Amino acid sequence: MVTNAVGFLLETLFGLFIYAFLLRFLFQRLRVPLGNPLGHFLFALTDFAVKPMRRVLPGWKGVDWSTLLLAWLAEFVLTIALAWLGGFPFAVAGAAPWLTLFLLSGVNLLRTFIQMYIFIILVQALLSWVQPYSPANAMLEVLTRPVLRPLRQIIPPIGGVDLTPLVAIVLAQLILMLPVAWLDMLVRSL
Repeated sequence: MVTNAVGFLLETLFGLFIYAFLLRFLFQRLRVPLGNPLGHFLFALTDFAVKPMRRVLPGWKGVDWSTLLLAWLAEFVLTIALAWLGGFPFAVAGAAPWLTLFLLSGVNLLRTFIQMYIFIILVQALLSWVQPYSPANAMLEVLTRPVLRPLRQIIPPIGGVDLTPLVAIVLAQLILMLPVAWLDMLVRSL
């Protein structure tokens, strides 16, 4: 019971930072305007780690590798902590289990990234119906454009309703069910 509570607290705390690092990565990669409260919050929350990491690992070709690496490292620490809580025998483990945990954290990060995108698409779709002229809608539009624009070129609106968010969510769920689940099984079998 205590183990479950500690696991929940670790997942919540590290999850906050993992999502913050991933969102900051997306904000910078997609050049989301930072004149919104969420952008200010993300940068204030993550600056303590990103600024020192940039001295070690600078960005390259518009990709903020330091923020992405921090997200992976946070996921790695969380994976180790949860394995330790689950009774993983670290004292007798060799090098292979550490590599497995490192790769598993990469798969978990990919899963988190896709789930985050599903949530962003869902929020943007709901907000476009409820409050289409919200300032947050412009930010969400920039975040979802790389995913929804290719689908909008294929799927026209039906009766004035844009079905591409629904299609994107279904495709993302299929990606989670097939390739990501396969990667997870592959890494766990190492």
